Amino acid sequence: MIDNEPLFDSLDADGPGLQILRDAWNCTDLPSGGWATVGNYDGIHRGQRAIIERTVAAAREGGGPAILITFDPHPLEVVRAGEGPTLLATPAQKIERIAALGIDALLIVRFDQEMAERSAEEFVRDLLVRRLAVRGIFVGSGFRLGRGREGNVAMLQQLGVESGFVAEGVPEVSFRGDVISSSRIREAVREGKVGDAAEMLGMPYELEGKVERGDRMGQRLGWPTVNLRPENALLPRDGVYATRIEFENFATQLDSVTNIGTRPTVYENYQRVVESHVLDFNSDVYGQGVRLRFYKRLREEMIFPSIMDLSAQIGRDVEATREFFAARRRFEELSTPDSP
Repeated sequence: MIDNEPLFDSLDADGPGLQILRDAWNCTDLPSGGWATVGNYDGIHRGQRAIIERTVAAAREGGGPAILITFDPHPLEVVRAGEGPTLLATPAQKIERIAALGIDALLIVRFDQEMAERSAEEFVRDLLVRRLAVRGIFVGSGFRLGRGREGNVAMLQQLGVESGFVAEGVPEVSFRGDVISSSRIREAVREGKVGDAAEMLGMPYELEGKVERGDRMGQRLGWPTVNLRPENALLPRDGVYATRIEFENFATQLDSVTNIGTRPTVYENYQRVVESHVLDFNSDVYGQGVRLRFYKRLREEMIFPSIMDLSAQIGRDVEATREFFAARRRFEELSTPDSP
């Protein structure tokens, strides 16, 4: 993010079945009488998903819309200029995942210095009570909101008694003994621990972007690649990964082996690239939109004695990728109950 510029402004269309509202304080068609959750919701990991699912369930049971309220830019970009986190998802990815969980309305609150100085009680009374007339609020049990992070679940519950809504702290979800958080997932991705990141996200870490023309070095090595220009700011650690790739004009995911790095055997001080060799695939996909999902880190990026040695190693990476996905498919088949 640059100069605290909101990311969502470039997205004009609503998500599938999802109403997107960008101006909480001046909008005249806010949903009313619904059930809401409030948070940054970066990545929509398993812990956040549990809160969203609880909100949607309450809305379906009690009637009224399920509303997700989030902030743009990320509050830390304003509170600690230059120290905001590298986000786990693009705005489009975030909207898609929220819509898939059944949220009816996404309310994006522009976060600026005035917002940073607003008390939690003022925010709740002005937006959630007066403008949205919510019947319930669901947040994580470690929830914090407002100036000095003063707002918490207990505060919401007290305001709920006074204003006529219920407030619930949804239990946090853990992985390997610690609470799942966006910061933990960011750390895992940066370290190349994409398997751990997938366990916490509830899905593989994913890059989106466009296929761009490269220098065709992979073709010359005998392993043609597609080069991804990612829209995501956060890339996994340099290295080689077993991945799956999906092109906008193809209806299936394809197994692939992906290198992130500077290709030090071939170039000196080269720019970082994200390039994938797609197994058993030979189609022109330049310019297409693409999604790249990371399943397993195979090795570090290395310097090889020769181009031939590099090509041979790529061959071994391809075979390791084939074996990984073959084993995964066998496991998935064994885990799927037989049809009646």
